Amino acid sequence: MRRLRSLADRRVAAHSREYFKAGRGGYGEGDRFLGIRVPVLRRCCAECRGAPLGAALELLESPFHEARLLAILMLAERYGRAGDADERDNVYRAFIGRTGRINNWDLVDCSAPSIVGEHLYGRDTGRLLLLARSKSLWERRMAVVATLRFIRGGDFSATLRISRMLLRDGEDLVRKAVGWMLREVWKRDPKTARGFLARHADAMPRTMLRYAVERMPARERRAWMRRGRAAPPSGRGVEARRKT
Repeated sequence: MRRLRSLADRRVAAHSREYFKAGRGGYGEGDRFLGIRVPVLRRCCAECRGAPLGAALELLESPFHEARLLAILMLAERYGRAGDADERDNVYRAFIGRTGRINNWDLVDCSAPSIVGEHLYGRDTGRLLLLARSKSLWERRMAVVATLRFIRGGDFSATLRISRMLLRDGEDLVRKAVGWMLREVWKRDPKTARGFLARHADAMPRTMLRYAVERMPARERRAWMRRGRAAPPSGRGVEARRKT
């Protein structure tokens, strides 16, 4: 933490509090920021290569957003270079046992595919279904974003199943994540994505549907958008548009 505090910037911290909706009533309400940009944290992660697992887990308990993000980057890096299945299992179990500390969309998105998705790819996906049923919006988002690893491997079944489970989710950040994953399916297999939309577009909130179809040709995109249902706002702040 001493190293992180030396990198703090008040102006960046103020911007981050607004960007991640840390004010009253926002989805990140109460989060605290040092004001350290992501490229700097990635350099810190490289400097910490070889640090014990406990060092990352200690950072994950920090009240500061950037410390938790650094912890997650360290865990993802450690998982990726693990030399055997036991070490990967240790990282995964440490991560999945602390999902309450993964409590904003950037923390979820930079870890769910590379740790949760990677670990469960080709295995029982029961854990993803449990996350999809969670009361925590972050765990529900984690469930669907983790399937990006499956999509990249050409397996769309988990994505489609979890998307069906979350069709009527009340949180905007979950709706967007589902739409994002359906868009990723469409990029690789348009027929499968269109089949899902043909069955479920009428029940999808417009935000979810908009994310799902935004890379389609304009005429087709407009046709799908006429089918989406209006959904009441979640009452939380709105995530910055993803460009992925």
